[in-house]
Amino acid sequence: MIGRPRVHHRRTDSTNERARELAAAGAGHGTLVTADEQTAGRGRQGRAWVAPPGSAVLMSLVLRRSGDLLPLAAAVAVCEALPLAALVKWPNDVWVGGRKVAGILVEGRPLEGWAVLGVGVNVSVVDFPAELRDRATSLRLSGLDSSNEEVLGRILAGLDRWLERPDPEVLAAWRSLDALRGTDVRWAAGRGRAAGINEAGALLVDTGARVLALDAGEVHLLR
Repeated sequence: MIGRPRVHHRRTDSTNERARELAAAGAGHGTLVTADEQTAGRGRQGRAWVAPPGSAVLMSLVLRRSGDLLPLAAAVAVCEALPLAALVKWPNDVWVGGRKVAGILVEGRPLEGWAVLGVGVNVSVVDFPAELRDRATSLRLSGLDSSNEEVLGRILAGLDRWLERPDPEVLAAWRSLDALRGTDVRWAAGRGRAAGINEAGALLVDTGARVLALDAGEVHLLR
C-alpha cells in the first residue's frame, strides 16, 4: 500500500516541496509527506492553501508509476474516501454541498520518472477568511467529525485502489461525480454549458456554435 515510508513535519513550507526534494533524491514510489501546518502551501493557479494548524489533511505522495489521468484518478479516490455526497469540480476540486472541501495538485518531472501528488482536505476548519466563506467548507461543517489520521487513512486506501486502475474505469467513475455537467460556466475566453470530459480528461463546453475542449485554466459557474 502506498504511504510508506512516511515523513511527517509539525510545520513546513509545503508538503509538495518536501516531496519534490525527496523524489529528486530518489525516494521510492508511495513515499508520503504530511504536515500539521504549512506556511507556503499552494494549490492550482498559484493560489495559497491556508488552514489553521492541525485542522486539515496536508499530504503529498511521491509517485513513480502514474498515468495521464492521475489528477482525475486522485479526485475519484478522494471523493470515494469521504462518507459524504462529494462531487468533483473540473479538473480536481472536491465539493460537498457546492463548496470546496478538498483540492488536488499534481507536479512532476516526467522525464525523470516521477510525479508528486498533493492533496489538501479541510477536516476541522470552522472559520474561513471572509473571501472564502461562500466557497469553502470542511468535513466538520458538513456534519462529519473525524480526525486527520482517520481521513488520511481513508484517502490513502482510496488512492491505492484508483491510481493504477485502467483509464476507462477512471473516466467512468469521474464522469459519475461531475459537478459541472449541464451547468453554465465561464472561463477566460468565453462561456458555455459544461458537457462532460473527453477521453484525455479535457472539459467539454458547448458554446452553442461548437463544442470546445478545455485542457487547462480555471472554470467558474455562472450564477
